[in-house]
Amino acid sequence: MGWATIVAFLLLFVGLQFLAAGAGDPGGAPRGLPDTAESAHAGQLQDRFPGGDNLPAVLVYSTGGTLDSDELNTIDGSVERLTDTELSDGWMPRRAGPTVPLSERAAQATVLLPADLDGLELNGVVTELRASAREGLPPGVRVEVTGPAGFAADTAAAFSGANVTLLAVTAVVVAVLLILTYRSPVLWLVPLVVVALADRAAASVTAWLSSTTGWFANDGSTAGITSVLVFGAGTNYALLLVSRYREELRRQSCHRQALGCALRGATPAILSSNLTVVLALLTLTAATVPAFRSLGISSAIGLLLALLFALVPLPAALAVCGRGLFWPKIPRADGQPETDDGVFGRVAAAVARRPGAVLAVMVLLLICMGTGLAGTRIGLSATEQFRTDSEAVAGQRTLADNAPAGASAPLVVIADADAVSGIRGEINAHPDLTVLGPPVKSTDGVLARLTVLPDAEPSSPRSFRLIHETRDIARAADPGAVVGGAAARDLDARDATLRDLRVCVPLILLVVFLVLVVVLRALLAPLLLLAAAALSTTSALGVGAWMSDHVFGFPGLDVAAPLYSILFLVALGIDYTVFLVLRAREESVGRNVRRGMVRSVGLTGGVITSAGIVLAAVFAVLGVLPLITLTQVGIIVGFGILLDTFLVRTLVVPALFELIGERIWWPARPGEAAVADIAE
Repeated sequence: MGWATIVAFLLLFVGLQFLAAGAGDPGGAPRGLPDTAESAHAGQLQDRFPGGDNLPAVLVYSTGGTLDSDELNTIDGSVERLTDTELSDGWMPRRAGPTVPLSERAAQATVLLPADLDGLELNGVVTELRASAREGLPPGVRVEVTGPAGFAADTAAAFSGANVTLLAVTAVVVAVLLILTYRSPVLWLVPLVVVALADRAAASVTAWLSSTTGWFANDGSTAGITSVLVFGAGTNYALLLVSRYREELRRQSCHRQALGCALRGATPAILSSNLTVVLALLTLTAATVPAFRSLGISSAIGLLLALLFALVPLPAALAVCGRGLFWPKIPRADGQPETDDGVFGRVAAAVARRPGAVLAVMVLLLICMGTGLAGTRIGLSATEQFRTDSEAVAGQRTLADNAPAGASAPLVVIADADAVSGIRGEINAHPDLTVLGPPVKSTDGVLARLTVLPDAEPSSPRSFRLIHETRDIARAADPGAVVGGAAARDLDARDATLRDLRVCVPLILLVVFLVLVVVLRALLAPLLLLAAAALSTTSALGVGAWMSDHVFGFPGLDVAAPLYSILFLVALGIDYTVFLVLRAREESVGRNVRRGMVRSVGLTGGVITSAGIVLAAVFAVLGVLPLITLTQVGIIVGFGILLDTFLVRTLVVPALFELIGERIWWPARPGEAAVADIAE
């Protein structure tokens, strides 16, 4: 049945590629603003105003000297010519008001692009706009295109090709690590090819579902993280199965019988691992931030496909290839069981001699690592998100350098037209708020819009306080009034992320605990293992935050990074503990639980360490993506997995089992877990 299974899955794979052929490539940045946010509502109401259904592109002109009147006239003429320039697909920008001097050396103009432009199409239009805007300028004058259109275009450009790079680097990293692990010129190819097919199948299914159902967005960030998870988890499943298969080949003369025994032994751990991560990911459907929901659904689908490929085509390929796949170190059926006297077995035996001291030192060390979070700035503004060069960011900084604080991100107040005069008076009476220009009425005359300049740097704590005060003033006159703008969007996105952090993290912990209870058939062991994972995760966050600040020089820790990191570290970190503990329970049959744990560490230490290194390396590859958030997640999760692999799984968990003994399986009585395993 091996060849038939392989052919069937190849046909399935080809069919999925055709299914997703029209879905398009993922692009753009993740959506961090919920549709229910006040600033999102303000954006929707903008469509009711003249020019509100357009995407503004802000042109910032600057020079090292002083802009004289002739240069300003030339700049104004350049802006006028842009409105007669036909861009890609016949798009033509429309002018929105006159050219406005910002300071002695800078001026600003705004042109409008169609609102339905997005992704790579928008990037193409903005690229042409930038080239056209530079033509005919006075010597020494430069122009930078920023604003909503500039940021959206630069985001699309940054993600263009990034996922291809991510996939290529991930595949190379996994290939190198598999070669080092197996030390075979051929064995590494089988799991790598199967995992790569699983990844491409997941990409096809998620792209098709996203385009046909609209359940989630298949943006560049979501697609990239899903690919990393599929490669990492799929490789881990393959490592576990192949390791168990190699053990059985030393006992059995028939490689197919050995493969069957390996499947029966490894499948419970693989299923438990997959179920834990999938259910944890699905808790993100309770989030309000669209990017979190998209990631939860997309990654859960990807991991289910990784499980399917690991349990069906991978064993079929191993069955077809036979024992010779392990050349040059082909395992022979000599009847000798795998020994546990290697380096990990010796470490476990050392821990068993002084478990209390080992546990105390490890807990103290992990707590000290967690203090790296203290003093770390949490939250990044829109201009601080990019790791790649961005003209939109440069233009925004030029704007901020040549205009009053807050001018680069004014607030927009939209309220009932009859209430606007009162709101305007109250805002102007505020010492740190200024209304710019007269109110603008909607096309139906029902609403009116005010542009408000706060005296604060955008996305600073002071800016957020002034946004709240502006909202209080507006709602006092009109309960239906809304306040939007770039700074308001940053505030609403931050608040939504913090809300999701408070809601989703307890759900993740609860789901992982319940899965552990079902898998281990105990209450005390899941509690202790989850506590160890939580402490390890806190330590990784602390070290990651410190490295982000002092090693990589990032301006702060993005507010979304902790949620991503906690999700992956708790769910994925528990995987190795499940592998270890299930094997310990199996090895406890005929022995006590303490001896079973020492033997389990000795037998699984190599494969779990290899799996941890692979997964940590794969997450580190997230650094090729263009957003600081994803780089920070890669740093934190990569370090946290290594921490869990080398310290928690090797030292902390064995120390807990040695100290508690058979009571670890409470409320089951001593020996009941082993008896249950024998019955199974």
